Amino acid sequence: MSTRTAAPTRREQILREAARLFAERGFHGVGVDEIGAAVGISGPGLYRHFAGKDAMLAELLVGISERLLTGGRRRVAEADGDPAAVLASLIDGHIDFALDDRPLITLHDRELDRLRDADRRKVRQLQRQYVELWVAAVRDICPEVPEAQARAAVHAVFGLLNSTPHLGSYGSGQPGRAATEALLRRLAHGAFGALAPRTVHPNGPSGSGPDSPSSVRDEPSARSV
Repeated sequence: MSTRTAAPTRREQILREAARLFAERGFHGVGVDEIGAAVGISGPGLYRHFAGKDAMLAELLVGISERLLTGGRRRVAEADGDPAAVLASLIDGHIDFALDDRPLITLHDRELDRLRDADRRKVRQLQRQYVELWVAAVRDICPEVPEAQARAAVHAVFGLLNSTPHLGSYGSGQPGRAATEALLRRLAHGAFGALAPRTVHPNGPSGSGPDSPSSVRDEPSARSV
């Protein structure tokens, strides 16, 4: 079976370059002509795909919220009722997002308020549903953890994982990315382990070793958030 990834469409290319430029220079620091030049078309040619920069920003921020929720729901379904596997899979999926889509994290932090009210409300609604997937996984493992505490822990882990725009480059190629991914996984599992040790998946996807979820089970607990 072929594993070749389909080439991005022109619309996807425009969004990717718009996200990169907006993150680097700010929404108002980038013109339509510059986005067009980055994908090899004229600025006015962009209007065949988008009504303007506002529409690009909305599609970027609403789109990533939709993809996170859809991916999270798929991961929950694939875990087949194992709450620890659900949480481990959600962590892995969010790490992939945090490493692959760093410009979108920057955009969300800086530009969310520029969206129209309806688009901003939609982003917030999608995000709340995504958070609840995580909260449910934590409380399925440890029902004694109060819902508010579980939710606070989830937001704290998001803050940790979404700090990737501040990491700089990964280092040299794939080994650098793999090391960053392993560190983020260890920190995320450690944070949930501080909330309640049973939230750490003893047989996580990384197996055994210093970067596996099981390796942080007996570390000293930090103060719960």
